[in-house]
Amino acid sequence: MKKKIWMLSALLLSTAALAQTEVTTGVMRGKDYGVTYMLPKTEIEIVLQTTRHTYVPGDYCKYAERYLRLNNVSAETEEYWTLDKIETRAAGVPDKENVYFVKMKDKTVAPLMELTEGGIVRSINMPFSKWQETPPAQVQATEKEVDPRSFLTEEILMTSSNAKMAELVAKEIYSIRESKNALLRGEADNMPKDGAQLKLMLDNLSLQERALTEMFSGKVKEESKTFTIRLTPEEMSGQVAFRFSKKLGLVAIDDLAGEPYYISITDLKTPGIPAEDGKKKVEGIAYNLPGKAQVTLTHNNKKLFDEQLPITQFGTIEYLAPILFNKNSTIKVLFDTATGGIIKVDRE
Repeated sequence: MKKKIWMLSALLLSTAALAQTEVTTGVMRGKDYGVTYMLPKTEIEIVLQTTRHTYVPGDYCKYAERYLRLNNVSAETEEYWTLDKIETRAAGVPDKENVYFVKMKDKTVAPLMELTEGGIVRSINMPFSKWQETPPAQVQATEKEVDPRSFLTEEILMTSSNAKMAELVAKEIYSIRESKNALLRGEADNMPKDGAQLKLMLDNLSLQERALTEMFSGKVKEESKTFTIRLTPEEMSGQVAFRFSKKLGLVAIDDLAGEPYYISITDLKTPGIPAEDGKKKVEGIAYNLPGKAQVTLTHNNKKLFDEQLPITQFGTIEYLAPILFNKNSTIKVLFDTATGGIIKVDRE
């Protein structure tokens, strides 16, 4: 739940004066009443969606070739990783060097402000949380763990020899396959009454066959893991962003066991952004005018990402005129919390 900070000077609407809201840098001091907020700075966020695969050998793996004609079945536990997806984007984090305080003066129509839990300004006079729709949670179906021993017959369980048990389990697998073929051909002794019942019977037989076969072939367990890497953008060319190993997964950036993934960032010197002269007066509501950078992520000389991203540090800070927030008008402003830029401005 994101924390919201609301400051609404509703009790001052009856005042005739048109005093303006004062904005200063820094934190709140003394007993002044107002809102302290921050602008964001940009970080390059790289999200890795990975899967850890763990092979567990079956109880009868050494009999796999003899009874089921399965070749190259390993008797050793193995683990390997796959990198399934890479997402690269700009993310905003609070910039503690750009802190502002909106002082609520007497006789002032001060704005209704909403901040993120990190203190970044999100909106003015248009509560973001009221019109943002929260997508329904996606429930992922997980594969049910099946104990293959629950399908073993009394004869198999009473056998003391592993070799004999493997032989009987193999015969049970072949029997299940014959039953499936009989159902599909319509030659079974007890044929199902309809298609739904046929599907249910085939699914149950397939489940038994898979569970018993894994006693020979072994089973690969999969575990999904997501890693997030954040980099502070500056102009760079071919620097290592992260390293990934098929044996170990994500490793330290200086661990040569992992293959390197390189990142390059180029400031595009966006036209129209005035250079900072250090003399700009703090007046009104501060917001970012982000610049742009070409961000490229490569691996083995192949481009995995090559797009332009907004970068706050490559831009400048501008201000909304204080007169916009006097008692004669209500200005609605929506900010991009990732960049601190303005998304939308409306007048009510």
